[in-house]
Amino acid sequence: MTINEHDENTIQIIKGCIIEDRRSQKDLYKLYHALALGICLRYSNDKEEALAILNDGFFKVFKHIKKYNFDKPISAWIRKIMTNTAIDNYRSKVRMGAVVDIASYEHPITDETITQKLHYEDLLLMVQKLSPTYRTVFNLYAIDGYTHEEIGSMLGIAVGTSKSNLHKARQRLAEMVRNQNSIAIKS
Repeated sequence: MTINEHDENTIQIIKGCIIEDRRSQKDLYKLYHALALGICLRYSNDKEEALAILNDGFFKVFKHIKKYNFDKPISAWIRKIMTNTAIDNYRSKVRMGAVVDIASYEHPITDETITQKLHYEDLLLMVQKLSPTYRTVFNLYAIDGYTHEEIGSMLGIAVGTSKSNLHKARQRLAEMVRNQNSIAIKS
């Protein structure tokens, strides 16, 4: 099944989801599974956590599909729900005290261009190794395009904290790339 958000088939799938037709829900899930999983993987520690976020996100999609505005792309709507679900997952970890002290991840690195040399899969694995705080801020800013003010509001942190976490996340990623490159050179 290919995605064409404006074709009659996709519109019928969405309308089927509105009336809670299970076949339509399955079809929508299949259409947007890869897009949604990619978002969830960026915000999670591993694939298992990403799948949990994905399932929660699709539950919200189906629960709120009646609010979908047909004038806008459904992919953008689903992307926003998945991102918000991932942020909710992060917040629940913070409340439960599962977030590691971010100071333990500080490593001074200055080379910011090194991340441009990575393949997506390599970068994804490295992003997943960041602390949850760094990973969330990095994804929201660098991948999803939110401003530091928006991130601060979403996560309940100061704008300066958001900027600092982004800087430290980039430093940590650069260090991981350097380590990976030094291993590759020695091989």
